Amino acid sequence: MHTTVGIIGGGPSGLLLARLLHRAGIDSVVLERRDRVFVEQRQRAGILEQATVDVLREAGAGARLDREALVHDGIELRFDGRSHRVDFPSLTGGRRVVVYAQTEVVKDLIALQLDEGGPLLFDAEVHAVEGADTDRPLIRYSHEGREQTLSCDYVVGCDGFHGVARGAVPDGVSTTFERTYPYSWLGILADAPPVYDELIYAHSERGFALASMRSPAVSRLYLQVPNGTDPADWPDDRIWDELDARFALRDGAGQRLKRGPVTQKSVLPMRSSVTEPMRYGRVLLAGDAAHIVPPTGAKGLNLAAADVVVLARAFAHLKDSGSAELLDAYSDTCLRRVWRAEHFSYFMTSTLHTDPRQSPFDTRLQLSQLERIATSPHAAAELAENYTGLPLGPTA
Repeated sequence: MHTTVGIIGGGPSGLLLARLLHRAGIDSVVLERRDRVFVEQRQRAGILEQATVDVLREAGAGARLDREALVHDGIELRFDGRSHRVDFPSLTGGRRVVVYAQTEVVKDLIALQLDEGGPLLFDAEVHAVEGADTDRPLIRYSHEGREQTLSCDYVVGCDGFHGVARGAVPDGVSTTFERTYPYSWLGILADAPPVYDELIYAHSERGFALASMRSPAVSRLYLQVPNGTDPADWPDDRIWDELDARFALRDGAGQRLKRGPVTQKSVLPMRSSVTEPMRYGRVLLAGDAAHIVPPTGAKGLNLAAADVVVLARAFAHLKDSGSAELLDAYSDTCLRRVWRAEHFSYFMTSTLHTDPRQSPFDTRLQLSQLERIATSPHAAAELAENYTGLPLGPTA
C-alpha cells in the first residue's frame, strides 16, 4: 500500500492533520497502536486557544464544540490570600479560550475520518520507519495479526516522545533540549460541579493548585506534589482538604469547592523538551514527538495543532505549486512558536509553583511578579496574549 502522507499516531495532531489533508485533496493513512475505545477515553488537555478553535471549525469539526464548549474570557490568579482576574478580551482585542476536553476533540475527528477521510487503522503497531532519507520512506507495522508495510512520500510522526518516528532520526542529527521540574501534579476528575466559572491558578506556601473543569458537572483539579508521589497516598478527603487550603483567601472569603466522587486520579511529572530540527529527510515530527511543555500554560494540544496547520499548508503548497519551500521551512517556522510557548509555560510554572529548594527571597520574587500582573496592564496583556495563543500558520 502507498500513500502520500503516512501519519503515525491517532491522537489529536495526527487526526487533525489527516482531516486538513483530506480537505486539501491529499491522501493519507493514519496508524494508531491503541484501540478506538482507549484513544477516545485518553484524558489530556482541556483548554483550546482561539486559533485552535478556529481551525477545528474550518476543518468541519466545530459543530459539537460550538454546542458544548465552555467559553472562558479570563483566568483568576490567587496569591498572598488575594484574588485577581485577568480579562482576556479587553487585553487581546477580543481573543478568548474555550474548555473542550481533548477526548471530545478526538471523538469528533475520529468520526469525521471514518465517515469521510482516508484509512484510520486502530491496533496498528508500528515497528520501524525505514528510508527516512530517501524519496519513498517505508513504515513497517502489524495489523490484524499480519506484518505489513506502507510506503509513503512523507512520514509524519505524531506518536509522542517515546514513539517510533523519533527513532528514524539517526543519532547526532538532532538535539533535544530538556528541563525536568522538581515537582509533579496530582490530577483528579470528580463528578462535582465547578464552583467557579473560570480557571483558578493558586500560588500558596503549601504549593500550587489549579481548579479547572471538563463540563458544568465535572471538575478537573490539580495539586502540586513531590516527584514520585503515589496517588494511593492521597485519599479523596485529603485531596479536597488540601485543595480548599490552597485556594483559601484572607478572612475565609470565597467559596469552598463542591465535593463529589473522584472518578480518576493520576500523577503527572512536569517537564519540558524541544527537539531540533523537527524534520529529517522525509520524516517530520509534530506535537509531543517534537516538543513537550508543562501543562501550566495550557500549550501542549495547541502547539500540536499549530504544527499540523503549518504542515497541512506546506503539503497543499507542494501539491498546488510543486514547490517544497514551505515544507523545507517547516521546522524553523514551528520552532519560533514552540520556543515562545516553552518560555510562557516556564514562566507560569516557575512563578506559581513552590520549588522545594526555594528560599523566602525566591517566594517574595514570585509574589512581586504576580503583583505586577495584577497592577500593570502591560504585564497582564503579556500573560493574556500568550495564554490565548499566538497566530497559527507559516508566519507564526
